[in-house]
Amino acid sequence: MTPCAVALAGVERLAVDTAPVIYLVEQHPTYAPIVREVFRRIDGGQILGFTSAVTLTELLVLPLQKGDVALAQTYRDILLQNAQFSVRNVDPAVAEEAARLRSKYRVRTPDAIQIATAICLQCDALLTNDAALQQVTEMPVLLVSELAP
Repeated sequence: MTPCAVALAGVERLAVDTAPVIYLVEQHPTYAPIVREVFRRIDGGQILGFTSAVTLTELLVLPLQKGDVALAQTYRDILLQNAQFSVRNVDPAVAEEAARLRSKYRVRTPDAIQIATAICLQCDALLTNDAALQQVTEMPVLLVSELAP
């Protein structure tokens, strides 16, 4: 069993941070195959994928700066056109949980919103590549870098 398969065993609801989506779209030489496997499971209905609207904001900045309409649309399509993947808005419950997380862990607001979204949606884990988020104890934080075969 690959490290990715082991990490995803029992995961039915997965929150996905921004970096894994970038790795997928931009074909990161090391991480794209791992994220492709995760999204294959999401696309196949084995896992439900979730992210915060913050991800869409973070993903679109560089394509908009560069005027790369095609890349911006690719990001939109991945996040918004998949029946097994949901982008959730920041509602008052997420905002309150994010504030609690910021207070407890001193994480940046976008990270706190990502984690709070995952918690409020009762996700089984968060997929990221930000090792600093592993300090969060409310849910498992899976690092893409640790899922490589």
